[in-house]
Amino acid sequence: MKVLNFGSLNLDYVYSVDHFVRPGETLSAVSQALNPGGKGLNQSIALARAGAQASHAGCIGAGGEMLKQLLADNGVDTTWLPTVEALQGNAVIQVNRDGENCILLFGGSNQCVTEEQVARTLDAFEAGDWLVLQNEINNLPLIVDTAYAKGLRIALNPSPYDDRLKDVDFGKLSWLLVNEVEAGQISGSEEPEEAWSLLHARYPALSVLITLGGDGSVAHRVEGGEVETVRQAAFPVKAVDTTAAGDTFTGYFISGLMEGLPLETCMRRASKASSISVTRPGAAPSIPLRAEVDAALA
Repeated sequence: MKVLNFGSLNLDYVYSVDHFVRPGETLSAVSQALNPGGKGLNQSIALARAGAQASHAGCIGAGGEMLKQLLADNGVDTTWLPTVEALQGNAVIQVNRDGENCILLFGGSNQCVTEEQVARTLDAFEAGDWLVLQNEINNLPLIVDTAYAKGLRIALNPSPYDDRLKDVDFGKLSWLLVNEVEAGQISGSEEPEEAWSLLHARYPALSVLITLGGDGSVAHRVEGGEVETVRQAAFPVKAVDTTAAGDTFTGYFISGLMEGLPLETCMRRASKASSISVTRPGAAPSIPLRAEVDAALA
């Protein structure tokens, strides 16, 4: 069983600041770093470090050669990563004293996915394989429709949430992975349990994972018309940088599902991996290896 992550790759320009810049304010940064990132790249590395046989599809732009090499160095198959002329997608990230972040995203090469690329890439995968998606590349509805027709199991992390997602058929997804804000944006309810109920009523076969920050996470898996619900408390840590926390959770969670682990085990391992990642600066560099997560849980 294979997993394809059709997603973004970014160069992250990270600035440590005393507080987030306010309108009209000029603020001196405490430090600056250039890191690999993008929700797609982060999740592919998390999948690979969790033990999954992962491939990454997307577009490498000008200046992004290091991102393709990083994926390869982490055991991710980069066969489906053509080079385009556009500037590599990038993000400007502020990280405050509490480890919180705010992000300004520029799509660049991540918006260069063509219809021909979608068809050629998905043709290499089979029914039962997994497809992981975010909302940082173009042609998302086409990717979902094509993958569904081939029988792939599709997991969507609809971040950042915007109007482009209205063209995606959520009924074709196997899993929706959201934080509590995104759950509210999609369902119309800010209360996580009500959000799940509304989503389940609209898409009866859709399984939903909602991360709740310091309150942990909850997963509702639908199989054969029955719903299995598992709640996972957060592992308390001192956060340094939360940039890749959700992506780490996603990669480890999907990897656990691919291994056929109990839902409770998938949740616990993903939560532990995420808690480790926030104790380190950066996005992709903060994602722990499987052995480290297993040792922390032992």
